[in-house]
This record gives sequence, C-alpha cells and structure tokens, in this order.
Amino acid sequence: MAEAQSMPGADSAGAAVAAAVESSVVTRTSAPPSFDVADFPVPHGREEEWRFTPLERLRGLHDGTATADGSIKVSIDAPDGVTVETVGRDDPRVGRAGTPVDRVAAQAFSSVEKATVISVPKEAVLAEPVRVGLHGEGGVTFGHTVFEIGAFAEVVLVLDHTGDGVRAANVEFQVGDGAKLTVVSVQDWDDTAVHCSQHNALVGRDASFKSIVVTFGGDVVRLHPRVSYAGPGGEAELYGLYFTDQGQHQEHRLLVDHNAPNCRSNVAYKGALQGETARAVWIGDVVIRVAATGTDTYELNRNLVLTDGARVHSVPNLEIETGEIVGAGHASATGRFEDEQLFYLMARGIPADEARRLVVRGFFAELVQQIGVPDVEERLIAKLEAELAESIG
Repeated sequence: MAEAQSMPGADSAGAAVAAAVESSVVTRTSAPPSFDVADFPVPHGREEEWRFTPLERLRGLHDGTATADGSIKVSIDAPDGVTVETVGRDDPRVGRAGTPVDRVAAQAFSSVEKATVISVPKEAVLAEPVRVGLHGEGGVTFGHTVFEIGAFAEVVLVLDHTGDGVRAANVEFQVGDGAKLTVVSVQDWDDTAVHCSQHNALVGRDASFKSIVVTFGGDVVRLHPRVSYAGPGGEAELYGLYFTDQGQHQEHRLLVDHNAPNCRSNVAYKGALQGETARAVWIGDVVIRVAATGTDTYELNRNLVLTDGARVHSVPNLEIETGEIVGAGHASATGRFEDEQLFYLMARGIPADEARRLVVRGFFAELVQQIGVPDVEERLIAKLEAELAESIG
C-alpha cells in the first residue's frame, strides 16, 4: 500500500463534495478544516480539541518535529474484482470524503505524495472481507488510503493495526448510492506505539455505513471518525469497544454531520479501564443542519472502571438547527461493577472473580457481535479474556 495522498482536483465533482463537507459545522475546533498543515497553529493543550490529549507523548506529530523515518509493512487481501491503485495528488477521489480538521491529520496529508485507492465495483457483493493489515516496524510513518465502494455494492472491510511505531494517517470511505459497507478497525498495537488517524465517511443516497472500532493496544491512540451524507436516506452506525490499560491513553472523537434529509445515525461506544494511570476520552458530536429534516439520531457512551485511579472523560454533544426531525438524543455514564449483578451471580454459587468476568463480558457482548467476522470476533474475545485475567485475577 502506498503511503501518501493528493489534493483533490479543483474542477472535479469530488472537489465539489469536499467543499460541501469542508463548509460543515465543525464544533469545538480552533481552526477551519484544511489540507495544509500551516493553516493549523501548534497546539499547546489549552485548545478544546486538545485539552485531554497528552501532547508530550505524540512524538512530534502535533508540532512538525516528527519526520517520516520509519517503515510499516502493509498487506492487502482482496477478493477478485477489487482494484488497488497508487495515485497522485491530482486524483479527484483523494480528499473527496473530507478535509483534515486538526494539525496531526493535516501533517499526515502534507507529509505524503501518493495515496492508495482500493475500489469495489458497483453491484459487487463480496463473499469475503477485504483485509488490510498494517504492521509497524518502528519509526514515524504517514499515510492516506481511500476506499471507494460502488453503488449497490456490499462489502466488509477489516483494518488491522499491529506492531510498533508512530503513525499518522487519513482514511476515507466513499460509500456509493445504495451500497452497504461494514468497516472493522482494530488497534492492537504494541504498548509503545502512537497512532493518530482521521476517518472520513461520505455516505451516499440510501446507502449504509457501519463502523466498528476496537482499541486495545498502543501508548497513545487518538482516532477521529467523521460521517457526512452525500444524499438523503443514508444510514450510519458507529460502534466502538476499547479496553484501556495501565499507562495507556485512548481517545475517540466522533462527529456525525447530518447535512441531508431523512438520514439516520446510531452511535454506541463502550470502554473498560484498569490501572491507576489508565486514561480514556470519548467525544461524541452530532450536528443536525437546517436542511436535515427527518433526521433520526442517537449516541451512547458507557464506561466501566475496574480499578482505582483510572479516569475517563465522556462528552456527548448535540447541535440541532431544525425542529423537523424524527428524534435525537444522547446518553453517557461511567461507573464500577454493579453490586446487584455481582450479588445475583455469587448467590448462585459463582465465585467473585468469575462473576466479575461475566459482568464485563456481558458489558461488551453486544458490540463484539456487531463485528460479524468470526475470526476477528474470536481473536478479540481472546484478547478481552487475557485483559480480564490480568485485571480481575
């Protein structure tokens, strides 16, 4: 896979869509979206979008001192009919789904010269997932990848991040009219890795986009999934599961931009934290524009704190510019094990440690089932069991 990207062509249809996305309401950011890193001030941690992030642990991704001196091993396993291209900066598909909204994403864009475009033809129904593996081999790498899904195609995509290194990337999902795309993004890095990535999804008319983000590894992981709609009738489901261990910082910042009528979105992220220095951040922004009549949206974040000292920041935000909607709501909660659940299980002869494991498994079960890829589900269940064995006994 090529490690780069390009500026969208000014006279292309893709550029017109990008301009519409670029003009979207961007809440709680210190600078407008831009492909140019120079348009973003160096953050100092006082800015709203950076106040939870440990900047000193980003290894220079935020201030321009990180240079591309590393390597990452990329493998692509794609069924017949799927094409993989390396394209230049003038390709109109690059940047079509969205524009960088923070300095790290802009740094990633400015630091590469090529992009990888993976295309699925219209009406293709893939029996097997498209699998993209990225294994860090140390050092700093930047990247940009575009997944172009043709109209009425049905695709499952698995992105698997492993190994070590410092990684900043932009990933685009362009979902054609009537298409169905499911993306599973797994962050299973080594404990010393740093990963910052902006995910932009542009959902076509009557199309369906489903994202499942699973974060276990890394020293610092900061993901920014964003969804906008290219036409009415689109649906987006964003699910997330994270297990934050001692010393880790895991941050997920979401934006669903309802910019077209009669679209739907559902967001559900759940996290568990263990260790005195475990830190997690979840920011969920939903914007409903004046034109987005008939919108139906809901966002949920739940966090389970397993040990003393672990800390999570959960901030759901909802901005509504029209009253002509089906529904809109959000919820957030952080807590420990529920004594009633433990008592119920222990009263039936289940030892305390096993009862705690059952509670956590049940907490995550509905999200694991959303993955729909058996080998990935099995791997993540095994990873979860290993984390629980360490934290509970």
